[in-house]
Amino acid sequence: MKGGEDGIRDHNGELLPVLSTSATKMDYEKLVNSPLPKFEKNYPGSPFFMEFGYFCLRRVHNTLFRTIEVSGIENIPKDRGSMCSAWHTNGLLDPISIFLTHPRKFVVGGRHDLVTRPILGFWARKFAVQPVVRKAELLRGGCSDEEANYLNGRSLLNLATGISHGFGCALFPEGTSHSESHLIRLKTGPVRTVLAAAAHAKSTGVNIPVIIPIGLHFRTRHFFRTDCWVEYGEPIELPVDELPDELLEAVKNGDWSEPPSEVVINIRNTLEEKLAPMTPNRETFSEVHRDGVIAHVQSRINSKPSLSWREEVLEVRRLKQEPASQEVQELATKVGDTLNEAVLDGRDINSTSTGLRGISPTGAINNLAKLIPMLILLPAIIIGMGPQIILGRLLGDSTDEGQDARTSYQLLAGMFGSLGWWPILSTILTVLCIIFNPELNTELGLDWMSALGNEIWQEVFAGLGLWLCFVAIFWLSGIFFALGWDPISDAAKWLRRRKTNKKVSSDLSKLRELLK
Repeated sequence: MKGGEDGIRDHNGELLPVLSTSATKMDYEKLVNSPLPKFEKNYPGSPFFMEFGYFCLRRVHNTLFRTIEVSGIENIPKDRGSMCSAWHTNGLLDPISIFLTHPRKFVVGGRHDLVTRPILGFWARKFAVQPVVRKAELLRGGCSDEEANYLNGRSLLNLATGISHGFGCALFPEGTSHSESHLIRLKTGPVRTVLAAAAHAKSTGVNIPVIIPIGLHFRTRHFFRTDCWVEYGEPIELPVDELPDELLEAVKNGDWSEPPSEVVINIRNTLEEKLAPMTPNRETFSEVHRDGVIAHVQSRINSKPSLSWREEVLEVRRLKQEPASQEVQELATKVGDTLNEAVLDGRDINSTSTGLRGISPTGAINNLAKLIPMLILLPAIIIGMGPQIILGRLLGDSTDEGQDARTSYQLLAGMFGSLGWWPILSTILTVLCIIFNPELNTELGLDWMSALGNEIWQEVFAGLGLWLCFVAIFWLSGIFFALGWDPISDAAKWLRRRKTNKKVSSDLSKLRELLK
């Protein structure tokens, strides 16, 4: 079902977003019994599983992106909690990109099915994820108003309490992941939650938390090895003096109470004003591609190095405030759309802005250095990474949650596939090495089982060491597969540039003359 096909609208008359198959399956009893966060320690969930989960997420996150840049960390206060709010276009990659770059641990809230899904639900419960029933599920009959109000009130109160205790939290005010090139209508959930956190903080005498607007910038969100920039904006202070005593008393006693609507709306509007410029903020992505081309051509004219992803985003943002002439925009739109259709962008323009780039000798040498380790580890990549790659591709391409969820499935396949498949595969290989140890000894002249001695316990430790070596090899194969993918991607881009060059060279030359 596509968004709006059933005709159900919210109280503002807007069509409700599409529900995935998973989102329509609601186990209310399981949601009510989901673990509650703890606030007296450094971890709201299980310390072991949270640390291990963060470790695994960081490994997978780092391989998904070719470049990752973080700015504005100094805007995060160290002496209080913070509500992180961003636009939402990249599924699970959005909150995870915040979790892994923010200096504090998080109390986590999310869509109800995160807690009840197989495998993912186990980890969500270990992280003490608090489930939220969205209006889209409620109005389509997922549960009753009373059930939704109780569950959401409990979840928001737990998140608010965690924030007041100094934890971070990330909620997305648009309420759903989407594919637009600008903010969609903001909901009030994050603002209501952080105002309750402010009330709890004031009533308990601790520092008042803040809202931090965040720009999440992905060059092409659903591409493997794309670029990522996480931009922490200046914090928004909360008008705690405008909160009524009834609210302060309620949250102090562990009861959910709604903050005054006028305060909620004012903060939401302020958040929207701060967030909008931290998105592409255009009617269509064609306008984004257009301004990206203009930014790169201007950089070439000024003989500057190729723009980084962050620099390109900032230049596109500047061109929103200082637009080029109509003639320049029309020409750049034509070039930008052509490049986008060929899966290219402004980086592919040559140094003179008269066509597209050829082969860089330096780049070719660097890519060769990345490719060689990948080729050496190719057998390990095939057996260790192959099933995960296939699974992630199949799930990402077949999901009914839209293109914005594609990388979510790839991340989950990479993380959980590694946790599940590598130990099993390492065990199989270790057992085979034990069974065929005499043959290996004959062929290689090395009795690996006796490397530590001939006692049983020594042979057991030798087997464990071999098992750990196999796991390490598969881990390295994942790293070098990601690095080795870069030269393969670059070679494919070079072929696309050759095919596309004639289509844009004339227009690029004209554009250069107009921008001089």
